[in-house]
Amino acid sequence: MHPELLRIGSLTINSYGLMMALGFIAAGVLAAWGFKRRGLNPDSAIIGLMAAMVGGLVGAKLHYLIINPGSFPEAVFSGRGLVWYGGLLGGTLGVILALRWQKVPIGPAADAVAPGLAAGYAFGRIGCLLNGCCHGSETSLPWGMVFPVGSPPTSVPVHPTQLYESLASLLILGVLLFLLQPRLRRTGALFWAYVALAGLERLLVEFLRINRPVWLGLTQQQLISVGMIVAGLVGVIWLYRRGAEVEPVSLRSAGETHGAAGAGLRGGAVAGRKAGANTAGARTRGGGAVGSAGKRS
Repeated sequence: MHPELLRIGSLTINSYGLMMALGFIAAGVLAAWGFKRRGLNPDSAIIGLMAAMVGGLVGAKLHYLIINPGSFPEAVFSGRGLVWYGGLLGGTLGVILALRWQKVPIGPAADAVAPGLAAGYAFGRIGCLLNGCCHGSETSLPWGMVFPVGSPPTSVPVHPTQLYESLASLLILGVLLFLLQPRLRRTGALFWAYVALAGLERLLVEFLRINRPVWLGLTQQQLISVGMIVAGLVGVIWLYRRGAEVEPVSLRSAGETHGAAGAGLRGGAVAGRKAGANTAGARTRGGGAVGSAGKRS
């Protein structure tokens, strides 16, 4: 565990902040790629990313202060005290406002940023691991970890649930990119699929956390996760029942796609010319045969 990675004079580089920054960069790269694949301006993705950063940090901090009112005002400017659900809501609102301002269609843009959300969350949870927060309950498994200066500190091995969530998010990223994106035929379905998968991941990992149950044996985080799963599934089903069918987004680059299309058109033109030449030749030979038959008769 390394909450502070580097100290240069009065400048301190925290591991959590660095991982958050890397997460935003990864999300931005994937979002720009997704925008380009869908015929949108990649620059709009960068503006949306900045809006997501501001909205996400504000939302994450507000959510923490709401559930921990006693931490005010100390936690306002602290590097700790960020709740992912609040960050997701605040970041989403920030992106929507930025896209509306740029007149970018919400559906394709939401699909474009979905893989980036998974990648960014994976980096964020590595930051939690290095920071010593958000760990799980006690375990005797060989990969259990001790966080002596964590929050809360531990003297016995506990589940590294931060690592579990990071690996799960990378798995979700792979599912979105390689399984769902090339197959889904409704605009917006990829985003809602991510919402459902992210909720399922957190619901399961939360059983290994130490948060207090609040209703039906489920923690507040699990109840929110159930809501995410339901919302995601309802969103996908509704889009498939009401939305217009679109072509799935290919993983190949735009240049490859256009090149293949051009090659197909050129091949079709060549084949057409050959077919025309063969038809003309057949007609000529047929006409000659008829003339010869007339002379013989």
